[in-house]
Amino acid sequence: MTQHKAHVITISDGVSTGKRSDVSGLALVEMLKNADFSVAAPEVVPDKQERICDAIIAAIVGGADLVVTTGGTGLGPRDVTPQATSMLIDYEVPGLGELMRRAGAAKTPNAVLSRGLAGVRGQSLILNVPGSPKGAVESLEAVMPVLDHAMQLLHGDTKH
Repeated sequence: MTQHKAHVITISDGVSTGKRSDVSGLALVEMLKNADFSVAAPEVVPDKQERICDAIIAAIVGGADLVVTTGGTGLGPRDVTPQATSMLIDYEVPGLGELMRRAGAAKTPNAVLSRGLAGVRGQSLILNVPGSPKGAVESLEAVMPVLDHAMQLLHGDTKH
């Protein structure tokens, strides 16, 4: 298995202003490292579409095969991560979003309120996971078994 490069972006007004710690982003980085991804400390941006778009694009230009955003997927007025992501993707991968919600719903009915999506830009996969540490980890755990295959397909290795 080739080592893939991942980038985690925490989207939170509270974390970006220093009012809260970034528990979710750090947990995702740890999970990805344990799965043999090359990943640095999480980037933190406020809940602003333009900042989210800029961070995702910079991660992809920087070589990320996988961009995982945490936060901003709910129904609140400042939850704009899916809108930002949908502006950037070439196409959506609905099965991944469905899988993340289904895994979460097995633990709490509130998981179905997550609007997180998965999509592709170029050869990079973008995943939106919830901002709660538990929701973020459970969502990434749900899709982890298919990520290596997804990365291979995105890089042209389509032999089955």
